[in-house]
Amino acid sequence: MDTPYHIPALLNETLAGLAVRSDGTYVDLTFGGGGHSRAILQQLGEGGRLYSFDQDLDAYHHAGEEFRGNSHWQFVHSNFRYLSNFMDYYGVTAVDGILADLGVSFHHFDDPERGFSFRFDAPLDMRMNRRAGRTAADVVNSYSEAQLADVLYLYGELRNARVLARRIVQARSSAPILRTTQLAELLGNDKHTQTVAFQALRIEVNDELGALREMLTSSLRLLRPGGRIAILTYHSLEDRIVKNFLRAGNIEGVIEKDFYGNILTPFRLLEKGLTASAEEVAANPRSRSAKLRVAQKI
Repeated sequence: MDTPYHIPALLNETLAGLAVRSDGTYVDLTFGGGGHSRAILQQLGEGGRLYSFDQDLDAYHHAGEEFRGNSHWQFVHSNFRYLSNFMDYYGVTAVDGILADLGVSFHHFDDPERGFSFRFDAPLDMRMNRRAGRTAADVVNSYSEAQLADVLYLYGELRNARVLARRIVQARSSAPILRTTQLAELLGNDKHTQTVAFQALRIEVNDELGALREMLTSSLRLLRPGGRIAILTYHSLEDRIVKNFLRAGNIEGVIEKDFYGNILTPFRLLEKGLTASAEEVAANPRSRSAKLRVAQKI
């Protein structure tokens, strides 16, 4: 049985949070396997429009005619950090809903050649967009010991980041580290350490947190009053950024109050961190770490 390209987490809850209108304009910033986009399209009618972003062209190649033949749908081959640019390009000045599922798809982990997983002996790549220049091998072999330690500590929250960085630098002095299995061996036998170290490198290679901050800033400008934003996060770093932004209305998460002590924010929080049910986790283990936050622009 083929592994699904991507199974969306909290699908029904996310769609309910967006409250899709048949004539509305929506943006799915993480098309992936098309699960969320498909559900949105099914609710669109005359005047409805959906723009689906994905920086990985494989996502478009896996989209069937149900998408390509749908007049309500437009695929955007781009990182979602360029949300504002592409909406300007398509002449869209305001949207009714924005969705982002920040998780990595099954496809990326299960395709050995993409280098996202240490389960396979593969090139140390990890690029979401294979046209991008820098790979994980570039990071591992060119960053200084201090830079590597920062990546492992800030994005993997590894307390032994300095020890691991020193080990990597010592190993690469003899020969470049080019394979996933080489790196995994250097990280030791602890699966948690291997997992979060690979996560840290992936975040660095794709500048995931920088792109997230840019996207959130653009989303505030694009959402019309009453419009909704729904974001699924999978680790504490991205969730903290999303939580602070939706609470305060700015990337810094700085709370501003009026003279009477009321919080000044452009959003009304609708979901503050919904998690998957036990039944969903059993059917889709990836959803175990998913957390849904939904807000409406005031």
